Amino acid sequence: MMKSLLLLVLISICWADHHSDNYTLDHDRVIHMQAENGPRLLVEAEQTKVFSHRGGNVTLPCKFYRDPTAFGSGTHKIRIKWTKLTSDYLKEVDVFVSMGYHKKAYAGYQGRVFLKGGSDNDASLVIADLTLEDYGRYKCEVIEGLEDDTAVVALDLQGVVFPYFPRLGRYNLNFHEAQQACLDQDAVIASFDQLYDAWRGGLDWCNAGWLSDGSVQYPITKPREPCGGQNTVPGVRNYGFWDKDKSRYDVFCFTSNFNGRFYYLIHPTKLTYDEAVQACLNDGAQIAKVGQIFAAWKLLGYDRCDAGWLADGSVRYPISRPRRRCSPTEAAVRFVGFPDKKHKLYGVYCFRAYN
Repeated sequence: MMKSLLLLVLISICWADHHSDNYTLDHDRVIHMQAENGPRLLVEAEQTKVFSHRGGNVTLPCKFYRDPTAFGSGTHKIRIKWTKLTSDYLKEVDVFVSMGYHKKAYAGYQGRVFLKGGSDNDASLVIADLTLEDYGRYKCEVIEGLEDDTAVVALDLQGVVFPYFPRLGRYNLNFHEAQQACLDQDAVIASFDQLYDAWRGGLDWCNAGWLSDGSVQYPITKPREPCGGQNTVPGVRNYGFWDKDKSRYDVFCFTSNFNGRFYYLIHPTKLTYDEAVQACLNDGAQIAKVGQIFAAWKLLGYDRCDAGWLADGSVRYPISRPRRRCSPTEAAVRFVGFPDKKHKLYGVYCFRAYN
């Protein structure tokens, strides 16, 4: 009996020692696998949003950190790729690619983008002579061998959002016509974020308009019956997504700083529309666009209590300092209407671009 018990104890000790060794080996192996599967390439953006304006230069920050023990002496070339994200998350627009001495900029970015190259691990992108279309979110992707990582940076532009409808009247633009209408007025169709920021800044407009993502929305700061109801909370009202070809609404446009001079032309007489166009040409300028009067008013504080023709045939005037007989209750670009071009007489706003 004693011999049997002793044999059982010895077997138990041997079994325990054997599996204890195995456990240690397995445990070491798990740690080793965690090290292999950990991030060997890390991409970071020091700022997730940067601000600038049309015509300015900006740096989109991006740096990468690599594990030297994982890549050895660096037999793999590092590939840096910048793309612009769109409202369609499945689509990205190529901006810039760099791999060794090979560098390529795409489409409208050609001649305007390059890597900052402040250090060996700096993948920051410099964009020069910013355009309205440059606004948006950009992705920095760094690839080395089988490893890759990304970071996203948002580029915001200083500017102004304004509602727009053509001479035909309200709710006459499909999505594509809305895009073109903004372009014709030295602007682009606004994004939701731009409209939301404008609403936070006090924009109140009771007519729904297209946004760049294809949605139709409008901002209300003072709830009232014709605009969603008096008992509703302030906010950006969302009509949802509509048929871009068949549905018709107004549009919200966005514009930014301009490189030129906006001014009211001092002229001895009031003018018809055609006379106004010619008067600006005679002065070495062009008749101003709606986006330019809004930019001058919002960004430069332009103030003039004289109604004047604009390129689209509308008549408006900008008031930055509300006063009696000149928009007494609020600072705004006042809208007179779309008068008869041949018979109605007004002043004119001109724009002379700087070369």
